[in-house]
Amino acid sequence: MKEKIREMLEDALPLVDFDSDFLFSELDSLGVTTILMKLADEYGIEMEASDATPKNLKSLDSIVSLVERKISEK
Repeated sequence: MKEKIREMLEDALPLVDFDSDFLFSELDSLGVTTILMKLADEYGIEMEASDATPKNLKSLDSIVSLVERKISEK
């Protein structure tokens, strides 16, 4: 799942370093929105504005954890 998410997000946001431990600091509001929309579409989950936190978008691992949590809540 992690590699699939990485590929999908790298295609959508090619200038973002998804290996960064401070991923959230590299994102602007459009980048955050793009990530949430792509994940929602790909995994059929509902993303809310409250999901766009530095904790959830800190790194690729935290994004994967967010998706896994959302899938388990469905």
